[in-house]
Parts: sequence; structure tokens; C-alpha cells
Amino acid sequence: MIYFDNSATTPICRRALDIYNAVSLSHFGNPSSLHAIGKDAEDVMKNARRILLASVGAQDGAIVFTASGTEANNLALFGRAHAKERYRGKKILTSAGEHASVNSPLAALRREGMTVEEIPTVGGELDLAALEDKLTPDVILVSVMMVNNETGALYDIAAVRRLIKEKCPDCALHVDATQAFFKVPFSVRGLGIGLLTVSSHKIEGPKGCGALYIDRSLLTQKGISPLILGGGQEEGFRSGTENVPGIAAFGEACLYCKENFAEFTEQTRQLRDYLIARIQSEAALAEVRPLLPPRSAPHILCLILPGIRSEVMLHALSARGISVSSGSACSSHGHVGASALLSFGCREEEADCAIRISLSHRNTREEADEFLAALSAECARLARRRK
Repeated sequence: MIYFDNSATTPICRRALDIYNAVSLSHFGNPSSLHAIGKDAEDVMKNARRILLASVGAQDGAIVFTASGTEANNLALFGRAHAKERYRGKKILTSAGEHASVNSPLAALRREGMTVEEIPTVGGELDLAALEDKLTPDVILVSVMMVNNETGALYDIAAVRRLIKEKCPDCALHVDATQAFFKVPFSVRGLGIGLLTVSSHKIEGPKGCGALYIDRSLLTQKGISPLILGGGQEEGFRSGTENVPGIAAFGEACLYCKENFAEFTEQTRQLRDYLIARIQSEAALAEVRPLLPPRSAPHILCLILPGIRSEVMLHALSARGISVSSGSACSSHGHVGASALLSFGCREEEADCAIRISLSHRNTREEADEFLAALSAECARLARRRK
């Protein structure tokens, strides 16, 4: 099997799995319990929280553990919109082509009376002039992903923050860093990010665990409200008994990725560049077009196929034991907003013929060669069928 769908999920690393199993067996207490076994589980969570804070480049603030990156995005968006009565009917800005876990909550907030406006991303770059124009005093939140999950485009968050500070200093900045975490270097402190979403299973941790970072200033101002009510866990922002083994394993995955960050990202970048070079130089792949944003993460490569629908190619490659995707795995259920590819500037027929390759340090050049050979063969076979 060749697995080129690491943006959908990654295999759990051995270190994270070992921690998950050890905590499940030996630290099984409810962290809200007042006895020693509960305190032991609470200490496990405190350690993971410290690791997550350091991993996102924060000195203080809150790490709210959630069940997924999707839940963390929902908490950021609904939590900000519902934090104060005076926010009702105000404006939220977001980048075009966002993930469904941002688009769907924003659609719900529109129905509540919020104004939601998109910042164009043609060519894989945020239109900063449009952002500046839309940053009016009634904007309470700007939500922009750091790395686009379909195109790999890396957006200029520093420029976004500078404009917010100049034009609308009371506005909060939310960044979905699900595809950026341990793929590109960043610091919430350096970028001035108020809310940041990350996910465990994208960095070789277990599924069922995500986190939202909340800046201390938002906590002080009570600028975000809870999404799930109950026992008041996670500083009151996310009630429910915490997934202690998953949280501990998430922390361990962070340590593993941090220790190997430079090596892993360089390996991934080299493999991506190798794929691009071969596609651009080989006659058999001349009609396959890599989508190349001006700034991009090292692990995502979107390919526009020559008149072959992505779903058809996906199944053809899967039959050969090669796993790729036709975009976000969360979009396969149909709950999507505007496609990131259309927002990039692709035509509809091109967007229907795109596949996403997403790599990890575990992938090899031999796998890349086998994938390219299969892609070439299937392009030729499927082209003949069209005739």
C-alpha cells in the first residue's frame, strides 16, 4: 500500500500509541475527581497542556481540549459570535475556500443574522487589499486558515494581523492551523493570534482529540463563550469528561514532531519537489498540471488531471493500492462551501478533475516513482476510454 493521503489523517506514531495505552491502564481516573487517582489524571492533562502551549509558541493563555479540530473551529466561531450581546448582527470575515468546519458554522451564523464576508484567495494568496477594505469597526472576528487543505497555499497571517491591528484593533483573529501544525514554523505570540485550532490525528497522534488555543487577553475580556455546557471542565469552555489518554498521546505526538521537525519537513519538501519535477519533465505526464501557489506548505500537492474526473482516478489508483484524495476528507459527505479550487481560480471542470497528494516523512522516492507510473498508465487508459 502507498499512502499519499496524510492530510486526511496520519498513522499514529509508536510513542503516542505507547503513551495512550499506558495512560489508559495506569492513569484511568476522572480528572475532575478530588481523590488521588483523579489528581493523577489531572496531572497527566496539565503536562499535555504545557506541551501544547509550548508547541504553538505561547507563554500563557488557555489550551481547551476538544474531540476534534472541527469542534475547536466551532468553539472559536460560535464562542466569539455569542460571547457578548452586542456582537449579535456584527461582521465576521473569512478567507474564500475554507474547510467545511469553518464554512458550515459561518453559514449557521448567517442564519442568526451575522454578516459574513469572504476575502478572495485567487492564485493561492489572500487579497490583502480586499481585507483592508472590509475591516470596518463592526468586525468582531477574522477567521483565516494558515494552510489551505486542498491547494497547500500558505497564507500570510502576519500581514492579516498587521491590518487588523491598524484598522480594527478590537477584532479577534482565529487561525485554523490544522494543516500547518508541525508542517510550517509559526508562533501564536509572534503572529498575534487570539484563537488557534490544531488536531491530534494530523500529526501522528490519536483521532478524537483536538485543541483550541485562546489568548489570555480574550480570556480576560470574556471575549469567547462556551459551546458545550455541563460540568465546567476545560476552564468552563468545554464541559464533559476529558479524553485523558488521547490528550496525553496528543502531547507525546507534539514532542515527537518537535524533536524531528526540521528533518521531517525537509524530507517531505524534497519528495514534493521531486514529484513536481518529474511531472513537469516527462512527456507521459505532460497534461497533468501541478497547482503551485506562490507560498505553500511542504506536504500538499494538488494535480489537475487531463479531463479525468478525480473520483474516477481516485478509484483507479486505489485498485492499485495507492491512496490519494479528491480534496478534504471532511468534504466527502457533501457539507462544503465554495471549493478551495474555485477560490484559487480554477474552472469548474478543472476542480472536478483534481486530486490531492499529501505526504509525510514516512513516504519514499520509490513510492513516488510507483505512483507516477500508475498515474501515467491510468491517464492513458482512461483517455482511451473517453474516445
